[in-house]
Amino acid sequence: MPDPQTAFGFTFQNPSLLQEALTHPSAELKNGDKHNQRLEYLGDAVVELITTEELFRRRPEHDEGRLTQIRAQIVSRTGLCQLAEQIGLGAELILGRGEEINGGRQRDSNLADAFEALMGAIYLDQGFVAAQTYFLTNFGFVFDKENVTAESVTNPKGSLQEQLQDLANARPTYELLRTEGPDHDKTYVVSVEWRGNRLGEGAGTSKKAAEAKAAEQALQDKKWELS
Repeated sequence: MPDPQTAFGFTFQNPSLLQEALTHPSAELKNGDKHNQRLEYLGDAVVELITTEELFRRRPEHDEGRLTQIRAQIVSRTGLCQLAEQIGLGAELILGRGEEINGGRQRDSNLADAFEALMGAIYLDQGFVAAQTYFLTNFGFVFDKENVTAESVTNPKGSLQEQLQDLANARPTYELLRTEGPDHDKTYVVSVEWRGNRLGEGAGTSKKAAEAKAAEQALQDKKWELS
C-alpha cells in the first residue's frame, strides 16, 4: 500500500480507508480487511454530485438534457478509468493471484471501481469539501475538454455503443415497443438492450429520436454496471 501521507496527492487521516479502497474483491482478506465494493458504491455518488454541481456552475447555457449527457461521459467507466490511470492507481491495487495473472491491474472495470472507491474513502476521511477539492484540483480539466461538447455527447447512441464495446464485443440493440397516437402525430417508444438486459427506454416523434432518448437514459442510469 502506498504511504497514506502522500497517496495519490492526498493525505489520509485514516489509512485503513485507503487500504480498503485499493482492495479488489478477488483479494484474500484477513484480520478484518474489507474489499472496496462498498466504498465504490459511495464514491459513485460522490463523483456524480461533484460532477453535477461543477457542470451546473460552468455550463449555464445547457439544459438538463445536455448536462446529463456531458455528465454521463465524464463519469462513464471509460472516463473514470482514464482518471485512475493518470494517478497510477492500477499499480497499487491489492488483487487476488488469479486477477493479477489475468491482467487485473489494467482492467477498465477494476480501475474505474477503484477510482470511485478512492473518492468514497476521501469523503469518509475528511468530508465532501475535501473530496470535491481533490477532484477539481487533480481532474478539473475534464470539464474543459472539447470532447464533452463534441459529437460523442450529441450522439448518445454512438457514445453508448463505444462504452459498451469497451466492456464486451457486443453492440446494443434497439427494439420498437409500441407506437402511440394517430398516424399524423405518432410517438414511437423504443427500448435499448445489451446482452439480454434492458438498459433504457425512450420516446420520440421518429424511431431515430426515440432510439437517441433510450440511449440517453441508458447513459444516465448505467445499468450495465450493476449486471
